[in-house]
Amino acid sequence: MYTQSTYLFMRVDSIMIAGNPAPTAARIWQELLPSTERDTINIHHRKSTKKTHHTRTDSRDRGFDKWYEYATSRSSVVIDEFDQIYDNLLPFRALPPEKIRELTHQLATNPYNDIGAISIRNGTARVQEGIKPTHAWMVIGAAKIIEKFSEHLPDMDLAFNLNDEPRVSVPWEKMSVLRAQARSQAPPPSEGLTNGWSSDRSKGWAPIEPADQTTETMFTDSSFVNIFDRYVGALCPHSSKARSRRMWDRHHICIGCIRPHSMGQFPSNWTVATDICHQPDLASFHGFFVSPASFKVTQDLAPVFSQSTISGFGDIIFPSPWNYVDKIKYEPSEEHPDLDYVEKENRLFWIGGTSEGVSRDGQWQGMPRQRLTHLVNNNTYNKVSVLLPADNPGTYSYQILDGLAPTEKLGLNASVHVTDPIVRCRKDCEDQKQELGTAGRVDFQSHWNYRFLFDADGAGFSGRFLPFLQSHSLPFKTGLFRQWFDSRVTAWLHFVPIDVRLHGMWSTLAYFGGVNIPVGVDDNGQPKAMMEPHNLQGRWIAEEGRKWAERALRKEDMEIYFFRLLLEWGRLTDDQRDILGYTE
Repeated sequence: MYTQSTYLFMRVDSIMIAGNPAPTAARIWQELLPSTERDTINIHHRKSTKKTHHTRTDSRDRGFDKWYEYATSRSSVVIDEFDQIYDNLLPFRALPPEKIRELTHQLATNPYNDIGAISIRNGTARVQEGIKPTHAWMVIGAAKIIEKFSEHLPDMDLAFNLNDEPRVSVPWEKMSVLRAQARSQAPPPSEGLTNGWSSDRSKGWAPIEPADQTTETMFTDSSFVNIFDRYVGALCPHSSKARSRRMWDRHHICIGCIRPHSMGQFPSNWTVATDICHQPDLASFHGFFVSPASFKVTQDLAPVFSQSTISGFGDIIFPSPWNYVDKIKYEPSEEHPDLDYVEKENRLFWIGGTSEGVSRDGQWQGMPRQRLTHLVNNNTYNKVSVLLPADNPGTYSYQILDGLAPTEKLGLNASVHVTDPIVRCRKDCEDQKQELGTAGRVDFQSHWNYRFLFDADGAGFSGRFLPFLQSHSLPFKTGLFRQWFDSRVTAWLHFVPIDVRLHGMWSTLAYFGGVNIPVGVDDNGQPKAMMEPHNLQGRWIAEEGRKWAERALRKEDMEIYFFRLLLEWGRLTDDQRDILGYTE
């Protein structure tokens, strides 16, 4: 039996004081879930038809006409909503074009940096030679996306992060100055614009071969240690809790940390829930913060393209080749059909590796994948709080139960397993195996058997989320990593959010899966369940996510986003960027 559970496995009964008493709890689901078809239409309309004059992108940009033609010919439902690209690239406006080019060359020509490059010349994308073989697929995949529109791009080189973890941690003070400098620059003139890239662009990019030209690096290797104070909290203002507070009580929930983004146990604002600045307790509750497997980091602004990032990091997010080249995909078959939501097994399912971070001395107890597995299978020490129907019809209240009661007494169904062997561990591999147990790997397509699919971060983003959205199952998502599509998906409309602390997981499963224990009889004399499954709401979210993925998260949408991103990047790296425009 696990003997040190008070180290990190938290008590979740204290959540009762996070919100107001039962009257508020009774309205939780009504307030969180969009209640009408009109709500859904309004959200999608806001995401896909924002007028150009409301955006921050200059429609005169060189190549914009080709991008617009490319996007509309592929039926893109998102045309003007690219604020995420603007926010991502804004700090680089404070750097001269030649500095960006110099940094790109420095990044790409030292193997220590774990960077792979793509060179675009005369409309053709070429992958740098000598990239680490185990990671070359990612850069090759990025090139496959770029090839779709490279004829419309200027000559330039791009530096891609080969690791899962983000790389650019610019302290808040420094980043604030960069953003202020960028915003203070005068807008492009209305006259005297040129509609062509600089004619000698290729001369501004030094050769990226050979890939080992220099030993100079801007990165510090901070793998295998807790990085929160130095590299994560530093991204936040001095007045923020992440910068000014330390949480020493690791086995009780920090109520003040969850209040800004929660309604009781449930995330009410997913964007805020993934913002680290009000959540100092996350220093102990995510593998990336506790002990990252690979973390070569710079605290200076650097032009690094990454597949995902954490709030505050300065990496440039691009669509992940993992999904584009079908490393993992939604592909139901006769053997593994994707049945309608209500025909699936009423069960929460997750299986995966212990890949989130490296554990040496019990750090695994703070990692969501291991905490989820412990919560479901072996929570013999801590109690849990579950939102269940109260005595008054139509109301709910939190009830404190033994840790194993959700499955053993409420009958909630969850299959959660880490795969054998336990990985990324030092001395405590056997401890994890004894505490968590292990299971063999399964065919990914077998996921479609289950009604609820849990999605969690690994060392970086989870590659499963898009296939989950494409299915008839209902995704339960936790995590902190942000991707290119984050501004396109909406919690409680396309997926069900779960706080990374996992304290609301059982309540969420109880609501959607139901609690099938008798509490009397109905008007017909039949046994009455404590709570019927809310299949209408669950199926609705599952289908809204599925339909939206088919419209806005296709491979074509990855191309359209990347094309727009690289046009903006081409402008930033052009010596004539201040007069560069497009005229029809």
